[in-house]
Amino acid sequence: MGDMCSEDAVGYSNDTKDVLDMEYDPKAVNQPIEMPTDDSVEAIIKRYSCRPMLCRSVKQLLVDFQSPIAFNLVALLFLTHLMMPRSRVYTRPYFKLSHYNPDTGLYAIGRFDFHFVLFFIVFFTGIRHAVMAFVLSPLAKRCGIEKRRDRERFAEQTWNIIHYSFFWPFGIYIWYNSPYYLNMAELWTDWPSREVTGTVKFYFLTQWAFWIQQLLVSLIEKQRKDHWMMLVHHLVTIALVAASYSYHFTRVGNVTMIIMDVVDIVFPLAKCARYLGYSRVCDCLFGLFVAVWLATRHVFFSMVLYSIYFDARSILPRACYSGSMSNLQGPLPQPEGWFWMLEPFSQPQGIVCVNSGIVNGFFAYLAILEGLMLIWGYSILQVALRVLRGHNADDVRSEDEEEEEEEEEEGDDLPRELEGLNPADYEHFDVWGNTIYEPKASTPSAEDKVLLYEPDSAEGGAVKAWDCGGRLSLVRGGISSGLSLAGQSEHKELLSRVG
Repeated sequence: MGDMCSEDAVGYSNDTKDVLDMEYDPKAVNQPIEMPTDDSVEAIIKRYSCRPMLCRSVKQLLVDFQSPIAFNLVALLFLTHLMMPRSRVYTRPYFKLSHYNPDTGLYAIGRFDFHFVLFFIVFFTGIRHAVMAFVLSPLAKRCGIEKRRDRERFAEQTWNIIHYSFFWPFGIYIWYNSPYYLNMAELWTDWPSREVTGTVKFYFLTQWAFWIQQLLVSLIEKQRKDHWMMLVHHLVTIALVAASYSYHFTRVGNVTMIIMDVVDIVFPLAKCARYLGYSRVCDCLFGLFVAVWLATRHVFFSMVLYSIYFDARSILPRACYSGSMSNLQGPLPQPEGWFWMLEPFSQPQGIVCVNSGIVNGFFAYLAILEGLMLIWGYSILQVALRVLRGHNADDVRSEDEEEEEEEEEEGDDLPRELEGLNPADYEHFDVWGNTIYEPKASTPSAEDKVLLYEPDSAEGGAVKAWDCGGRLSLVRGGISSGLSLAGQSEHKELLSRVG
């Protein structure tokens, strides 16, 4: 592999340089341009036939092979756990809740929680990609969604529906069976409760892992129009989940997440209806989404902000505590400096404090989140006005992407590099959800070694490429299998098509 992708592998011989250095002469458009000898053509094919799977960037590898990488890591973990008994003390925290207290039947916060979060980051990455690539995308095609990008978006939205349809009722169950059910003041009582039930611990750690995984996916996959807003949203959410868990504010964290999650069920449903062509259903679901959005994000969430600003200030003790739940020491004076603020994240039984700065910090984080939702709310109201005027409910955040989709060729889903060519000359197949196009194998002839310009062709003139005998492949955004270069004479453009 190293030889194939080395610096020498992308060089070219003197004969090849002669071909690449030739300038296009419009006076000689009907004159054939002789190619190098058989050996030189074979050398060119050999040099530029480095498989895209080997030469693509690390980022593209992570995108295309999310499922196999994740599932292989999970399989390696379980095989190690089963076949090496001595390693179980190290492998068990990755898939089992840690820091159980048999005296209370509750779970404390500890360093092994990070192992559990890491496992679910990998697990969510693998299951998301596998379900989208092998279940939801084929389902979208079977349902009549022709455009590749629409199928990808349909799969993404359906995955969100699956995820939140589990975690939102899960959060509602925790809230319903809690002392703070329909009582905002109870969000701040009994602090600090340094132990939680296994249900609450699992809920918070998996939600934490999910948002970290969402952040990683947004960094490696294609960026959307609102990429930076979503990036800030993910970072704020991750920080809030981590802080509410580490500072023992799991009650307000639970309420905040169930307020946020319900919208992420209704809106993807509307998007899926739109991709499926059910415009009226989409408009009805969008109307429901607007109502749910306004009720949850700007009414119920404002109640949480109100409770933080007023109830938390009057109920929470202005003091510090340390030790485990069975040996809680406090109230203690606040230490000097500011490093004690980070101690709950690194030392679960260390000192944890509440003062006006901590309360204001939580309020500021949630206010930032509300600010982002106000910006999105403006876009939502724009769409709502369009619906009231008789238009369909299109997401204005994706308008630029939709315009790009309309330009794509429908049906065959050929990459842009193959536009204008005969799809019958290419065969495509999937490798872990990644569509690969290869020229169908054929026997090279003498004609295949000549580049001929045909001004009277149906395409208005095209430069024929020599056949690569099926050895050169093209992946989306990867290596071109032909030199369809009408009107192009720049050497860099020609070289970019080849390698």
